[in-house]
Amino acid sequence: MTDQPRIAEPTAEDFMAAQASLQFQSLRSTHRRFVFPMTVFFLVWFFLYVLLSIYAPSFMGREVLGNVNLGVILGLLQFVTTFGITAAYVVFANKNLDSQAQDIRADLEAGDFASRSRSTGQEA
Repeated sequence: MTDQPRIAEPTAEDFMAAQASLQFQSLRSTHRRFVFPMTVFFLVWFFLYVLLSIYAPSFMGREVLGNVNLGVILGLLQFVTTFGITAAYVVFANKNLDSQAQDIRADLEAGDFASRSRSTGQEA
């Protein structure tokens, strides 16, 4: 015997009620406020690199450190940017998303969303 409460298996009704909840909408909104601007930033940066490579080869071919040119440095910065965005997302998610997601999961496992939808008369 354990002292832990039994975890209910969420049903389709639970998931639909959770998706319609203010908690879930807030989580999605918080997630999107980070992800969309970062995606736009990275795509602009990436396509700038590609366009410079195509239309400004003399600029990209400038030697900076010995035989290392600006194109190589900007190309390597693409990797640095990717890792930087990933690290920023991890910090953001740990700080802003994980606690909200854990609360929603706990409510799903407890069956709270289904009981809320039944009490308000919502159809699943």
